[in-house]
Amino acid sequence: MPDSEHLLTPPVQWAQRKSLIYISICLEDSKDAKITLEPQKLYFRAKGGCDQKDYEVTVNLFSEIVPDESKYVIRDRLIDFILKKKTEGPYWKRLVKEQQKFHWLKVDFNKWKDEDDSEDETGGSEDLEDMFKQMGGLRAGDNNLGDLDADVEDDSDEIGRAHV
Repeated sequence: MPDSEHLLTPPVQWAQRKSLIYISICLEDSKDAKITLEPQKLYFRAKGGCDQKDYEVTVNLFSEIVPDESKYVIRDRLIDFILKKKTEGPYWKRLVKEQQKFHWLKVDFNKWKDEDDSEDETGGSEDLEDMFKQMGGLRAGDNNLGDLDADVEDDSDEIGRAHV
C-alpha cells in the first residue's frame, strides 16, 4: 500500500444518544477493510470508490466506548457503526477529542436526536442486534454477530464486531 500521505480520507457522519454513538463512513464499494476499535479510537482503512483508491481515517474519540459491545456493518455505499459508550449520560460535546474542525466530519442529522428529545425510535431499547435489524443490516433469523469470518450470503453487507 502507498505511504500514508497518498491516502484519502473518507467522509464521516455521526450522531449520538445517551448510551450510543452512530458513525457512518461514506465509502462506496469498500474492499479489504481493516477496522479497529479501541476504547478511545476508531481506525478504518480500505480501498474504495469507483477508482478503488486507498482510504484511511483515525477518529480519536471524545470519550471512551466499549469495543466488545460495539458493532459495525459493511454496506455497498458505507460502513455503519453503533458504538456503546462506556458511561451512559450526557451527550458528548463532539465526536473527536481534538477541538479543531475536520472537513471530512459532519453531523448525521437523519439520525440525530437532541439530548432532551423523547426515547429513541426503538422504544428505548438499547439492544444493538435489534438496532441493526431495524437498520436493515441483518436478515431475518440471523442472530450470530460474533463470527467475523463466517461467510455472508449477501455480499452487500458484512456484519461484525470490531477487532480489539
